[in-house]
Amino acid sequence: MLRRTLSRLTLLLIVAGFRGSAEPLPAAGFLQDIPFHGHGALFGGFSALHVSADGLRFVAVSDHGAFVTGQFKRDGAGRILSIATGDVTPLLGRNGKPLQPGHTDSEGLAMAPDGTTFISFEGPARVLQYPVLGGAAKMLLSHRDFDAMDSNASLESLARDASGALYTLPEDPGLARTVFPVYRFAHGVWDQPFSLPRRRPFLVSDATFGPDGRFYILERAFLGFGFATRLRRFDLTADGATKETTVLQTDPGTFDNLEGLSVWRDAKGLRATMVTDDNFFPLLRSQIVEYRLPD
Repeated sequence: MLRRTLSRLTLLLIVAGFRGSAEPLPAAGFLQDIPFHGHGALFGGFSALHVSADGLRFVAVSDHGAFVTGQFKRDGAGRILSIATGDVTPLLGRNGKPLQPGHTDSEGLAMAPDGTTFISFEGPARVLQYPVLGGAAKMLLSHRDFDAMDSNASLESLARDASGALYTLPEDPGLARTVFPVYRFAHGVWDQPFSLPRRRPFLVSDATFGPDGRFYILERAFLGFGFATRLRRFDLTADGATKETTVLQTDPGTFDNLEGLSVWRDAKGLRATMVTDDNFFPLLRSQIVEYRLPD
């Protein structure tokens, strides 16, 4: 979620003024951006995205404790022609009832092949497991570090590798830290096996594993007159992360607040599909953005 310390009024005025000037050109690999519209006042605020392996179905999670499912209609070249969505559905807690106020800031999403869904939250930092999305949740055990995290800068991301292990990292590890600690949940316990280098001024907004087995982190920075986006890729080994590569970086103002990421493969190679969080601000947009990534 966009940090609440940024004044809403200031943000609206800046974005409105910036849109009155020439917008920057997208970075290399750009495929398209398309408005993301749906039903009802609760549609928006999307902070996580999962796209099916064929690129046709998706789940998006809102930072207001809700989710929506839908389908992309694509042409023969894979370009999105239209987006169909269902109703926005509240996420439920362990008691089978909607999450309580103050516990609804859902930020990260990971899905297993059998449909089991894992969602990470800020304030308080935790991960819930949904055997059936839309049904009652189960609470995963917590790592001791989670309680000390900033309630608005904690578990912004969640990713699942091919073995079923979950990975998460905080949006902002703190001013004094030069790395992002990565936490892993495997065999019923959390550990913190490695960290990723922090490249200021960007902060983490999502993470995922691609079909290539590599770890991707989506980052954003608000640079005074618009959002800049960066996508970094890491090879993971038993000893940690290696071979850091920046596969995408946009100029400020190219897109709004990109917060959700899914990486998948079509006949021509890797694609990144991303969603913006409009923060329910009238001058920010909900968009789906797609890029071609290098192999």
